[in-house]
Amino acid sequence: MSENSILDGLAYSPAEGSLKFKEVPYLMIRPETIASLQTEIESQMGRLNAGAAFYNAGFTGGKLSGARYREEFKLTAHEAVEFMCKMGREIGWGGFRLVELDSSSKRMVVEVDHSPFAKAYGKSEYEGVCHLIRGVLGGLAHGIFLQEVESVESMCIALGNPLCRFEIDQAK
Repeated sequence: MSENSILDGLAYSPAEGSLKFKEVPYLMIRPETIASLQTEIESQMGRLNAGAAFYNAGFTGGKLSGARYREEFKLTAHEAVEFMCKMGREIGWGGFRLVELDSSSKRMVVEVDHSPFAKAYGKSEYEGVCHLIRGVLGGLAHGIFLQEVESVESMCIALGNPLCRFEIDQAK
């Protein structure tokens, strides 16, 4: 057994050509591929529309995974966020760390060291670029708080910050 519970739990199907964790399919893809896709969509649709598209895609994954793993492992809200942070680290999305989770004020803050999305994207002049992570955390928080949320990347490595910080609050 390794230090990585996700790798230990992956099932490979040669017939399907698939990787699954708890029957949920996952893909291995280089972060440069995501960054290239993101910059191409930015050039075609504009920066804000591209960010929204990546956010929405991440939101869907975060909402589905959060619900699935809360049910599968019978996790509390706090345990579910910790599980997803651990999973984020173990699937190579960076060093996730839960900073704050307050169910009464509907607030969650997560920091990520070494975001591969920010590193592959390179320097940004305008905003954080980790829209997939921001979306995943927004989807997870939506499922926990059971209401609409706003998910903001208040710090990003691509902006020259030492880490990426995501602040999720109930929608105003």
